[in-house]
Amino acid sequence: MIKTDNNKAWWLVLPVFLLVAFSAVIPLMTVVNYSVQDIFDQNNAYFVGVDWYREVLRDPRLHDSLLRQFLYSFSVLVIEIPLGIAVALMMPTRGRMASLCLILLAIPLLIPWNVVGTIWQIFGRADIGLFGWALNALGIDYNYASNTGDAWATVLLMDVWHWTSLVALLCYSGLRAIPEAFYQAAEIDRASKWAVFRYIQLPRLQSVLVIGILLRFMDSFMIYTEPFVLTGGGPGNSTTFLSQTLTKMAIGQFDLGPAAAFSLIYFLIVLLVSWLFFTTITYMDKAK
Repeated sequence: MIKTDNNKAWWLVLPVFLLVAFSAVIPLMTVVNYSVQDIFDQNNAYFVGVDWYREVLRDPRLHDSLLRQFLYSFSVLVIEIPLGIAVALMMPTRGRMASLCLILLAIPLLIPWNVVGTIWQIFGRADIGLFGWALNALGIDYNYASNTGDAWATVLLMDVWHWTSLVALLCYSGLRAIPEAFYQAAEIDRASKWAVFRYIQLPRLQSVLVIGILLRFMDSFMIYTEPFVLTGGGPGNSTTFLSQTLTKMAIGQFDLGPAAAFSLIYFLIVLLVSWLFFTTITYMDKAK
C-alpha cells in the first residue's frame, strides 16, 4: 500500500507565513520600491534606478557615521565579551547567592532603552547626577554635553552597564552545562585555574560566545535610542551613528528615496558583517 503525504499541516503554519509577509516582506519591498524612485508627493514618483544608491555611497555623512559605528561596535565587543566571561566565572554555581546574582544581572536587561538613556542623562550630570558630580569632585573636568571624549565614554559605559549582563548570563549557562567529570579530571591532573579555563571552559563556551558576539554586534550596530536620549548625537556629530543619520534623512529632511537606499545599504552591512563573524568563529571551531 502506497502511503500518501498529508499536507494539511501546512495550514497550521500558514498564519505565521502571513504574519511574516505583512510584518517583514511587504515593508521591505516597499523600501526597495522607494529606493529606486524620486518621490515628490503621494501621486508623483519617478523612476531613477540606482541614482540614490550612488548618491548615498558618496555621502560623507554615511562614511563618518559608518566609521563611528564600527568603532563603537568594536569597543563594545572588546569590553563586554571578556567582562561578561569574567563575571560568569566569578558567580556562585549554586545556592541562594547564585539566584540573587542571576536576578541582579537580569535587572538592567529589563529596563527599556529610552529609560536607560534618561537614567544616564541624569546620572552623568555634574549638578544633580552622582557620576558627574563624583568625577568633578575628584578634579576631573567631565561634561558629556560639551566634550566629545566624555560623550563617547558615557555612551560606551552606558551600553556596558546595560548589556554586559546578557553576555554574563549566556556564559553562565554555558559553564553550568559543563559536566562535573571534566573538573574532576582536571583536579586529579592538578591543572591550574588558567589551564581549566583554557582547555575546558573556554572551548565549551564556544557556542554561547558565538550567540553573544552576534547579538551584541547586531544590537550595538543598530543602536539608536540610548545615544539619542543621552546626547542627541552630539556634541556636534560625535555620537551620531548610522541609525540616527538615517532617521534625520528620512524624518527630518523627508528624503524618502535616499533614506530608503541608505536603509538597504545599512541592512546589507549588518547582514554581511554578522555572516563574516559567524563564518570566522565556526571555521575556527572546526579547525580545532
